[in-house]
Amino acid sequence: MDSPLSGKVTSKFGGSGRYKSKLVLGVAVLAVVPFMVSTFAASVTVGSGSLEFGQGSQQAIACDSNVFIALGEEWHSNPTSDDGSAGFFRVRTATISNLNLDTCIGRKLRLRMIDGVGKEIVLGNLENASVLQVLLPKVSPTSNIGDPVVLALTYLNGQGEPLAGAVAANVSLNGSGTSVYDGTPLSTSSADVTFYLDPSSTLINIDGQSVRRATVETVNSPA
Repeated sequence: MDSPLSGKVTSKFGGSGRYKSKLVLGVAVLAVVPFMVSTFAASVTVGSGSLEFGQGSQQAIACDSNVFIALGEEWHSNPTSDDGSAGFFRVRTATISNLNLDTCIGRKLRLRMIDGVGKEIVLGNLENASVLQVLLPKVSPTSNIGDPVVLALTYLNGQGEPLAGAVAANVSLNGSGTSVYDGTPLSTSSADVTFYLDPSSTLINIDGQSVRRATVETVNSPA
């Protein structure tokens, strides 16, 4: 299958097939947002089976020096008058894995996706919603959290400004169970944060082929 995630990356971590991607958190300071160029692994569901692609590059160090990001996709039917079977793989989830909650407590965690010409992709149902942000607990949680209110899930624009309005996305933070990325056991020092772009599958339909890069940022949150 031809995928934007199956090509090589100019990095010692680049590659495809069985190779895992590496993405390291960077810190956004004030209004200066560093764009960390990195691709990621994709888990694509086709019927009852799945295909996986992986590649990436290592970047700067923040509260955690070694995290991964996995893109989950599913088929979105979009028939045309000429082709009733037309459609594309829509981005369903983005999971940040191997996150150390003990060292990242109280930080804001932000996700962005970038297209092939370096433009931020709108991730939400609000205009200019190009960033998904959560606030990590100030104390390492003892159980999984699936409440977007508790995690303060919100949309931001490209400048990091919060956007008012109902959020179509959802989120979960899991410190127990198995990792979405590679099936390894989860813990507070190796947790998953999964963003569900649109659980209803009706509002946000991003073609996975348009996603070429992702950035993950951590931002200190005032006490």
